[in-house]
Amino acid sequence: MRILLIGGGWSNEREVSLKGISAIHSALEELDHEVEFFDPASQFSALPERAATSDFAFVNLHGAPGEDGVVQSMLEQAGCPYQGSGPKGSLLALDKAASKTIYAARGIPTPDWEFVPMPPQPEWRCRLDPPVFLKPHAGGSSLDVVRATGQEKVRQGVDRLLGQGDYVLIEESISGEEVTCPVLGDRALPPILIRPADASGFFDYYSKYTPQAAEEICPAPISEELTREVADLALRCHRDLGLTDYSRTDFLVRDGRPYALETNTLPGMTANSLFPQSAAVVGYSFTNLIAELIRLGLSRNRSIETS
Repeated sequence: MRILLIGGGWSNEREVSLKGISAIHSALEELDHEVEFFDPASQFSALPERAATSDFAFVNLHGAPGEDGVVQSMLEQAGCPYQGSGPKGSLLALDKAASKTIYAARGIPTPDWEFVPMPPQPEWRCRLDPPVFLKPHAGGSSLDVVRATGQEKVRQGVDRLLGQGDYVLIEESISGEEVTCPVLGDRALPPILIRPADASGFFDYYSKYTPQAAEEICPAPISEELTREVADLALRCHRDLGLTDYSRTDFLVRDGRPYALETNTLPGMTANSLFPQSAAVVGYSFTNLIAELIRLGLSRNRSIETS
């Protein structure tokens, strides 16, 4: 097939996207596909034309565009199938306030939060007691995530994030073990226990993308009961957000209870990425995983065409 490999983009996760392109490109060639790399940052207006002449698009973007559903919408307009979730689910999952609102509405435990979409009044104080995490509402890879230990630091972080054009999600800081659980097709894959680098304190950008900076153990050395609960919650997050093909939901486990943090619709595909590690435990080589994602995307597209 002629496959349009889409990566790069213009979000602050551009470098993370590009790190995964080489491995994906090699896997696609190993599968005997004809591959064309496409970077929306320099070629965005050419996307409809390139998509229309491709048999499939493999999207490896993080942040916006890509995880916000814009590229998926344009691919659908061009009639080009792709792997992963559609525009609606992508947008709901990327927006942290929206996804946490859906978690709470569906009874999925998640840390308490406060959403700050516009500059608060001078006398404003966060209703959550610090320490708290400040997160850009649509960011990823833990970029610009700050742990604030006092109300003054909270206000400074809010002002900084709002000043750079982000909405702010302030999240309760929960002490516990970090676990992530991928979903592939209609089943959960083995959860992974994450022990961040000592210098980080949480699973930040340094821990995620520096080789051996964090300890990642798969399958996670947790009880069978907790494994089942995490897997069930990962599937519920996937389905309740309206996602397809694959995703990965991050959790914190406090006193034996998992709390959903966020769901990633385009999980990382670098050499250090978590999704391929979990898939390998159940027998998928990296190349076979790429092939399975293409199969799922094509299967979903055929279902749409016949409906």
